[in-house]
Amino acid sequence: MRAHAPIETSPATERWRDTRLSPTERAEALIPLMTLEEKVAQLVGVWVGADASGGGVAPHQTDMAAGPDWDTVIGSGLGQLTRPFGTAPVDPVAGARSLATSQAQIVATSRFGIPAQVHEECLTGFAAWRATVYPAPLSWGASFDPELVEEMAGRIGRSMRAAGVHQGLAPVLDVTRDYRWGRTEETIGEDPYLVGTIGAAYVRGMEGAGVVATLKHFAGYAASRGGRNLAPVEMGRRELADVVLPPFEMALRLGGARSVMNSYAEIDGVPVAADEDLLTGLLRDEWGFTGTLVSDYFAIRFLERLHGVAAGASDAAGLALRAGIDVELPTADTFGAPLIDAVKDGSVDEALVDRALRRVLAQKAELGLLDEGWQSLPDDVESLRLDDEPGQDLALRLARQSIVLLRNTGGILPLAAHRRVSLVGPVADDPMAMLGCYSFPAHVGGHPEHGLGLDLPSLREALGRIVPDLTYVPGCGITGDDTSGIAAAAAAAAESDVCVLAVGDRAGLFGRGTSGEGCDATDLRLPGVQSELVRAVLATGTPVILVLLAGRPYALGAEADAAAAIVYGFFPGQRGGQALAEVLTGAVNPSGRLPVSVPRDAGGLPATYLSPSLGHRSEVSSVDPTAAFPFGHGLSYTTFEWELLDADAADWPVDGEVTVGVTVRNTGSRPGAEVVQLYLHDPVAQTTRPVVRLIGYARVPLKPGESARVTFEVPADVTSFTGLRGTRIVEPGDVELRFGRSSADVRAAVPLRLTGAERAVGQDRKLLATAGVTPEGAG
Repeated sequence: MRAHAPIETSPATERWRDTRLSPTERAEALIPLMTLEEKVAQLVGVWVGADASGGGVAPHQTDMAAGPDWDTVIGSGLGQLTRPFGTAPVDPVAGARSLATSQAQIVATSRFGIPAQVHEECLTGFAAWRATVYPAPLSWGASFDPELVEEMAGRIGRSMRAAGVHQGLAPVLDVTRDYRWGRTEETIGEDPYLVGTIGAAYVRGMEGAGVVATLKHFAGYAASRGGRNLAPVEMGRRELADVVLPPFEMALRLGGARSVMNSYAEIDGVPVAADEDLLTGLLRDEWGFTGTLVSDYFAIRFLERLHGVAAGASDAAGLALRAGIDVELPTADTFGAPLIDAVKDGSVDEALVDRALRRVLAQKAELGLLDEGWQSLPDDVESLRLDDEPGQDLALRLARQSIVLLRNTGGILPLAAHRRVSLVGPVADDPMAMLGCYSFPAHVGGHPEHGLGLDLPSLREALGRIVPDLTYVPGCGITGDDTSGIAAAAAAAAESDVCVLAVGDRAGLFGRGTSGEGCDATDLRLPGVQSELVRAVLATGTPVILVLLAGRPYALGAEADAAAAIVYGFFPGQRGGQALAEVLTGAVNPSGRLPVSVPRDAGGLPATYLSPSLGHRSEVSSVDPTAAFPFGHGLSYTTFEWELLDADAADWPVDGEVTVGVTVRNTGSRPGAEVVQLYLHDPVAQTTRPVVRLIGYARVPLKPGESARVTFEVPADVTSFTGLRGTRIVEPGDVELRFGRSSADVRAAVPLRLTGAERAVGQDRKLLATAGVTPEGAG
């Protein structure tokens, strides 16, 4: 390793070490002292552990992961270290020690001795070996429980910080637009209000633990043509403003996220990584974001190689830097020597480098990385455990709340103890069916000699602990065309009193799974020959409980109408098998609600519930897009009665609030949780509007006979939308607030009239309808 001469000591030199100054002031004091090479070094990451063998974890990793040797990379300093825990299995304590050694080398070798900012994936938990795996984001949405998601994120963040990690690449705030997209499992749902409120809660938990939360993918990534990964996006400005952008606003304003990652998408022909209007004009100038904007992996080089808007690496670096990207991840490529050359030849202004560097150094100052005496290794490193009993308990609680009961004909669930039960299906005995693509075992894989690194019971194992003499036959594989086992599965079902039939997905990357990044679908049929298995088992006449463990909603077709019960789990995590078994046997009363609609037809173009009138069933088309099970749907083992409360006014000023509410009573014999959902219906507007859209919700746990008063204070701002002139407005006129158990199951409606003149609203508008739940005791 080469060593630099020490910095000359002077009052100006020491200002950047002065903790009494603001982070920005410290950054401003340091920038003039740095050479161009030292500046640019702070704007890149390095992926020392990148695997270029063909089993990569990022798009085109195999062609782009190679780079210079370690000593050369860190000679001028280093901005980020990419995924030291998330590239290959490493014992947590050994990993923390290894990371500390790398940081010590960076500090000792570079002139200013500034450590690297370390980032990791953390979508379903810290993506490290032997770390607790929590339910996937669709399960967060299904829980309708921001507080529990915030608790989970806080625990994930604390485990990352204890290991020496500073930044998490989560949450994903893409609103689901096409269920065929492989990354649907990473999204929270198809409604921007649900995505925004749950996503902001995740951010609060992560940031509260001292870890920088990174919002992704800004913006439009999930609206690709045909549901294909990294495909063009052709949305209009209203869909972008009213559907795609609100969750990012909410996570910034209500969560306090300090980083944003660009989307791979190109919107109407402009790649986001080069879109100055979006990344600077909107995100920074209009919204006031002051944190760091990091590139998605290799996104800057993609401007040249995939989008064709840059002539080479230097050109791509200049486009991205001007647009507003501050840090190139995962490793130095275009922001390395090509950017230095572009500055030296005058094609890129060094002031743009300084602009990005100011944000990077200010964030490092916030994290303590500019402080004298900074230490990477905690004193209690030997006690570091990433998977422990409290973490598993939290994973179990979230999994329980995320399981959705879609149908329960004749009360076949919960399972009666005396029944002979057969368990059939390819995911029934597959522990990996519980895990999303961004869990460590699914995301990295390829290291069978190390094992999974955690206890991961399958549905068969968990249910077998409760149901004696459980008969199991797989029937078929998750993929492939082998139907030879279907007859045996049908025979096992025929000989039982009830059959639990478990079908669905296995998460993976770039075609190595049926769900996950790069694992897109051409339609919404179950993978492989699973549909044939479903038909054969249903044909036996034995009552069938259809269980889906999947990363997207599958259209089950007319055959599913014959299923006695249907239960959905969206990759429910490490303790998902236990949660499912408890729901099936009645130890837990299901309370999850669908974060995405479950379509009826596999071949129809997927359409979410957020559609105007012509997007629903009409007389001018032979295609009926009505969902088999709508957004927000979910059943319980108990029953609830709702009673509408009088609204506090009939007229609603365009700059005011209105209070509406219902009383909910548990009229059944079991404790349970109802999810009260509040929707807006705007019958006449200057642009077409969704028939209904979610503007509030509340989980209401009640014991038998108990009731609660559920009220919402609704600001008129939540009715706003992008009007004819392209600005966000609150429009006067008649509206209706609808209380529902789902988007299609309205239990009460409140007609109101927005009064006053049309009102423009901006970044300071109110984003939430505030829910209040007041217990009223037993009736």
